[in-house]
Amino acid sequence: MVIEQLKVKVPPNMREKYIQVDAEIWTTALSRYPGFLSKEVWINPNDNTEIVMVIKWETRKQWKAIPEAELAAIDAQFTKVLGTAYPLTESSEFQVRKFPSVKP
Repeated sequence: MVIEQLKVKVPPNMREKYIQVDAEIWTTALSRYPGFLSKEVWINPNDNTEIVMVIKWETRKQWKAIPEAELAAIDAQFTKVLGTAYPLTESSEFQVRKFPSVKP
């Protein structure tokens, strides 16, 4: 499993709208692609402008197979509905490492 982590800064008065529109547009669109497993949206209790999105993919190959043109179209629709763009402040990738069970 691969984890895609994205961070964005959004004004506090736009946070809930951003999360709602993200679910309606981005999460709905990504869920149609092979390999998409789930998405969580986290809010930082110490910074009310920070939103963290954690997207789980079955494989990196499936995640990266999404055409750039399709991602750009989804992003354009998202920005149009929000009325403005909120650029990512951070983008990270993690691989889930599982260890075999050890029985005593």
